[in-house]
Amino acid sequence: MTRALLAALLVAGVARPVSNAASVTYSKDIAPLIADRCTMCHHDGGSAPFALDTYDDVKRRAALIATVTRNRYMPPWKADPSNGPFVGQHPLSDAEIALIAAWAAGGAIEGDSSAAAKADLSSRSGEAAKADRGPASGWQFGTPDLIVTLPVPYTLQASGTDVFRIFVLPLPVSATRFVRGLEFRPGNPKVVHHANIRVDTTRAARALDEADPKPGYSGLIPHAAHYPEGHFLGWTPGQVAPLSPNDLAWTLERDTDLVVEIHMQPSGKPESVQPSIGLYFGDAAPTRTPAMLRLGRQSIDIPPGDQRYTITDSYMVPVDVRVEALQPHAHYRARDIRGEATLPDGSKRELIHIQDWDFRWQHVYRFVTPFWLPKGTTLSMEYRYDNSAANVRNPERPAKRARWGQRSSDEMGDLWIQVLTRDEPDLVTLTREFRTKVAAEDAIGYEMEIERLPSDAALHDDAALLYLELGQPDRAVEHFQRTLALRGDLAPAHYNLGTAFTLARKYDEAIYEFQRAIRLEPGYAAAHNNLGNVYFAQKKYDDAIREFTEAVRLQPDSASAQRNLAAAKAAAQRR
Repeated sequence: MTRALLAALLVAGVARPVSNAASVTYSKDIAPLIADRCTMCHHDGGSAPFALDTYDDVKRRAALIATVTRNRYMPPWKADPSNGPFVGQHPLSDAEIALIAAWAAGGAIEGDSSAAAKADLSSRSGEAAKADRGPASGWQFGTPDLIVTLPVPYTLQASGTDVFRIFVLPLPVSATRFVRGLEFRPGNPKVVHHANIRVDTTRAARALDEADPKPGYSGLIPHAAHYPEGHFLGWTPGQVAPLSPNDLAWTLERDTDLVVEIHMQPSGKPESVQPSIGLYFGDAAPTRTPAMLRLGRQSIDIPPGDQRYTITDSYMVPVDVRVEALQPHAHYRARDIRGEATLPDGSKRELIHIQDWDFRWQHVYRFVTPFWLPKGTTLSMEYRYDNSAANVRNPERPAKRARWGQRSSDEMGDLWIQVLTRDEPDLVTLTREFRTKVAAEDAIGYEMEIERLPSDAALHDDAALLYLELGQPDRAVEHFQRTLALRGDLAPAHYNLGTAFTLARKYDEAIYEFQRAIRLEPGYAAAHNNLGNVYFAQKKYDDAIREFTEAVRLQPDSASAQRNLAAAKAAAQRR
């Protein structure tokens, strides 16, 4: 055994030596490991910076592969090995790392090339094994039922900071479909780091896209765009979520847009980015709906130089839940991430712990064996951040104040937890109770963004809607008034403000705003209807009947206006 080989094995921490380094060949020993652990990213056109499809590809980088596997930088897996087990949690063993080191130190011998092809086929299993990874398809699960592609490529600048761009892809779906899974193809894996995908049935995101002359737009995702109930829709390099069973599919309605937020990193020259998404449909409607719980804080405000800034959050589940998957999220300054469950008897179960968080390696951690937690269990998270020069990933040098925000130069801290309940009533209870927590935290985030962008009318509108949901109409009034000042004398702005005044029981102010909306837009049926509601609350039944009658005339199919008109006539008769 050469001294170099002995040194490689000792550095790898392997106790038993490899007796004959010359017997370690690419075809017999290394090709199966590369096919199983590396080529999902390192293939031609893949997300990694180079391919490892052939012997020549691997031999050229034999020393590098030995180094990055020895220090466990590759294959990337950030969660503590004791967590899970998670789907895809398949790290190299010490013996396998030693084998790679021995092969590299022994001259990176190829061996029988026919054995490599057989090893590649035998190392793949499950649905991924059935997929054609070749250039003819490129889709992990075969040809999707529907493929949508950004019509016009986006040109990423040559240099500068990371870019977050939001693209809107209308779906040509004319009937309700049931989605078992999707696959995201970045269009330029060299510069696309990750993507988050939401659905929007309101066309609010499309309007923002159309207002920007370039493909997509920069800014925030509108409140109307959301993840399908209880599902993660995202992509990181090498991540393709397995197809869900039919009973856990999510429902895709007609006239839906996919809203795709993509994180891109400039490469030093202009790059064209044209992402595609493939959708896989099921044959039957889902029978179970998961819930998505989000722990986190949107009040993050980290002073420069602070090495141990910490956020915590917790939630006690009101029903039994089965934990299916986790997705932690933070930006560059996060260092240590932990999620935990404390059961009613005081015992604890660590859900996930990442001691060296890296923004570049985000993942959905899906449990191989989901597990139940009883009602009364407290789910908690604790994230620690380092906003000093000692953090090599800090995007600001010298360090600057870092606040919550969706830009990569800002900071975030969320732990998403996907759960199932025992039945539909439990799901309703969990969703209703948890929604209040989420809305309250989102309101904090919107206030942070408004402080940064006080002239953004859309932010004020979204914040106002959250305050209405939280039963705080006076706060909603403040934001709708700001929107009116920013957008000018528009009927919808008066209508929104009148609605907030109504819920705040400031009826005279509400009447003025609805009347102003109607003067600007006489055919505004909703304004007539809401004005009728205010008169009805004041017991001015004749005025209410007049407004409800006009609302029905303008919108004959409005069940709400018809009910209101009937109620007003009945009340008038009882006087």
